[in-house]
Amino acid sequence: MRVLVVEDEMSLQKALCNGLKKYGYAVDPANDGKQALELIDIYPYDLVVLDLNLPKMNGMDVLKEVRKTNKGLRVLILSARAEVEDKISGLDAGANDYLSKPFHFKELEARIRALLRREFIQKDSVHMHENVKINTALKYVTVNEQKVELTKKEYSILEYLFMNKDRIVSAEELIEHVWDSEADLFSNSFKVHINSLKKKLAKYIGDKELINNTRGLGYFITKEFADDTTK
Repeated sequence: MRVLVVEDEMSLQKALCNGLKKYGYAVDPANDGKQALELIDIYPYDLVVLDLNLPKMNGMDVLKEVRKTNKGLRVLILSARAEVEDKISGLDAGANDYLSKPFHFKELEARIRALLRREFIQKDSVHMHENVKINTALKYVTVNEQKVELTKKEYSILEYLFMNKDRIVSAEELIEHVWDSEADLFSNSFKVHINSLKKKLAKYIGDKELINNTRGLGYFITKEFADDTTK
């Protein structure tokens, strides 16, 4: 999932970005309110971590501008303003969650996971496609109950395809949601990760291809794997 971190305190911004990347998120930073709005206008973020005390445009005004055109974007306010009135104002303005500073990073990441689960309207975090199982809470994949060792990027690609299994996902969309803003559609990195993921899965599923692609359109979960049950 792709996250925008809007924080003007550089040391905290760096810590947040590095911490979220370790959990497998694609993360972009923004230093002020105006830059945040520009990035939100360009990239399809899944969630925004938003400070309130920002230069150029404060976080509350950023939130109000976002909600004029984007009702579905998940926004988590992360602010030193800890009064109940501040939290109520933020939530009333359209924030999905509010966490006060100082905070514990594990709590922040847990709240982000909870918000993103709501986006998919999941009844459960375990999804089956024939003999392939993906656990989106614990972030692992098994085939015939054997764990498939994937890199964070490979897992993120597979998870995004699972969550959009009823349609073709373009390479551009995959990059926008799984990579950060420095990713290049035409670099070898994207194809290397896709090919590596497919090779690792092939060791367990044999001749069947879980991930297929249509030239010029994108990637999809192969039809024979489409009949799934969630347990």
